[in-house]
Amino acid sequence: MSEWLDNLIPLKVPPLEHEQLAGWRPTRKAAEGLGCRLLADQRIEVEPGVSLSADVYIPRTPGRYPAIVQCAAYTRELHTAGVPTGSNEIGCPPVFTGRGYAQVVATRRGMGRSNGEAGVFLNPQDVDDIERCIAWAAAQPWCDGRVVMFGTSYYGMTQPLVAVRRPEALKAFFCNEICTDYFRHLLNFGGVFNLFFCNLWMGANFTPALFSLRVPPIVRALLSHVTNSPLKRFWQPFLMKRADALFCSFMAKTPAKPVREWYANWMLDAKSRETSTLAPGPSKELGRIDIPFVVVQNLGYFNLHQYGAYDLFQNAATPSDRKWMILAPPRYELPVYAWQYEALAFFDHVLHGADNGYPGQPPVRYWLEGAERFEGAANFPVPGAVARRFFLAPNGPDTATHLLTETAPENGGESRWAAVPLGLPLLGGFDEVANQILTFELPIERATRLAGPVSLHLSFSSNEIDSYVVARVGRVAADGGYHLLSLGAMSPARRLRDSARDTACEIVHDTSAPMPLEPGVPVDLAFSLTPGPTELRPGDRLRLDLASRLDLLRSNVSNGYVHFDLPGPPYLARNTLHYGAGSYLTLQETPAI
Repeated sequence: MSEWLDNLIPLKVPPLEHEQLAGWRPTRKAAEGLGCRLLADQRIEVEPGVSLSADVYIPRTPGRYPAIVQCAAYTRELHTAGVPTGSNEIGCPPVFTGRGYAQVVATRRGMGRSNGEAGVFLNPQDVDDIERCIAWAAAQPWCDGRVVMFGTSYYGMTQPLVAVRRPEALKAFFCNEICTDYFRHLLNFGGVFNLFFCNLWMGANFTPALFSLRVPPIVRALLSHVTNSPLKRFWQPFLMKRADALFCSFMAKTPAKPVREWYANWMLDAKSRETSTLAPGPSKELGRIDIPFVVVQNLGYFNLHQYGAYDLFQNAATPSDRKWMILAPPRYELPVYAWQYEALAFFDHVLHGADNGYPGQPPVRYWLEGAERFEGAANFPVPGAVARRFFLAPNGPDTATHLLTETAPENGGESRWAAVPLGLPLLGGFDEVANQILTFELPIERATRLAGPVSLHLSFSSNEIDSYVVARVGRVAADGGYHLLSLGAMSPARRLRDSARDTACEIVHDTSAPMPLEPGVPVDLAFSLTPGPTELRPGDRLRLDLASRLDLLRSNVSNGYVHFDLPGPPYLARNTLHYGAGSYLTLQETPAI
């Protein structure tokens, strides 16, 4: 009776308008039209007396199918309802089952209907449990013994974490927006605790009410018809324009006590990898991964998921013709239904040998802002790209628009900006006497394509022992429209390099070893900005902005970019940029096609 009731109302498939295919169309499908049936609250024993709860979606047509296994920390009670919360990152089940895949959505220990006691997120016990979920799925009568993984954010991060263990049944994975080194990619952004993200993430997903939430499958299905009705085209734009306010409401929630304890450790005690309760992540073990995969990075994520994709693609041992990376347009949606069709084409090719065109896709596809299309490359950084160095040069008072030039200024000089901690009250007109942003521009005289690592080198001083430096790169179109491209940041007192962890796209610092500034004494800073491929045309301008607070340079989430405010800088200070050969921006110019 319960199974009949659970399947009485079929889930409504949302209009998958968000990016689904990276610049191509598959020529065939391995299967389609197979329907969807739910097996609710299946129990997966992970050790004696401890079992995880999983919802299993299988094709309505009887048979044995590959299984897509997904494991995360969140309640799954509203995953399929289309309710716009931050944790709808599993995709839409009927899309997968209709194409001949079973979908297993399991909840970690201690959350929702799963029993047992949960440890801190992404710990080794979690990975043990995921391995057991994979083995369990492979042994079910509706599965053909082969398992793949799919998902965004936490659901993406668990994939390389378990892939390094090489479970026998795991044949491929498709991850979207991941971190591989949790200390630097998740907890810290340029040496500063990622406070606002952690507030949002924990408040939105781990309150006592969400731990105990129970929504019957029939109600979830009914809600999916409401949220995915034609009215969505009206309420979704309204919601996205107010996403920042929605985020603030989540930040005001009180998470469960264990979650608050982990949060306190991350914020107050985790000044080094050794003092953090969070697991290190798979970064140093990526060479153990040898199965096919696709990794997707949304180019609009700036201080979250910013470098994991590049780390995985560069360092996994998977053969070069069996791994792909997609650098996707800067777009944000709630719920996150992106990339299911791309994943299905990939799984069809890997598992069924479908001649659908996937082997012909270049190893890297990246969204080229300005041209508004995908470009292909054999690798990333793009082979044949030439590093271009643009020196920062003065052009008048601090408040002027300064210059980016291809020759270092000969006469030196300096420009200053004010560093004011977030949230402090200021007198009216403060910015007229103490600018908080420095701006540099380069007029574009010939067509130029940039795609690859972005780095900034500064000769910097402050009248305090530490500060914060945030850099933003953008394109100003000939019509005056501004297009955000890239962002990075660092704490100058945490400038010690950790070169052994560098990747081709990321300069890494040992933020656990502070080196306080001497007031007024210049130091050399070098840090990465997120790659932001773009096509510049004559009449455009390349713009670099420097500040000491991320909120001064960020955009609204409704514009597609996701970057969270930070508590830096720690002090009221005057920061100084010293001009000369040590202050420059480096970008990669790709060959013309």
